[in-house]
Formats: sequence, C-alpha cells, structure tokens
Amino acid sequence: MKLAGFLLLVAGWAIVVSAIALLPAAGPRGAFVVAGAAVELLGLAIAVRSHLVLEAEGE
Repeated sequence: MKLAGFLLLVAGWAIVVSAIALLPAAGPRGAFVVAGAAVELLGLAIAVRSHLVLEAEGE
C-alpha cells in the first residue's frame, strides 16, 4: 500500500503540471488542478495510513 500511495502522489502532481501546461482555458484547467490535488490527497492519506502502527501490532 505504501507504493500505491507514493505512486498516487506522483500521478496527482503529473496531472496538475500537465493541466497547467496543456490547457489554455481557465475552466478546464481549474477542474484538472482540483482533480490532481484530490489524487495527491488520496495518495497522501494512503501513504500515511500505511505507515501507522496498529495498536494490536505494537504490542
């Protein structure tokens, strides 16, 4: 799961950068930037959650 989280972080970043570079209109560009940020947040949540130690595993 850690790998999936980190890959989602990179994918979200790539979506944002490509949207800014390729889309001329502000409306679609903003939608893609929001979607890319959502993918980055999902990847961050997965990466953080996979690093947490469960209470049962810690004992």
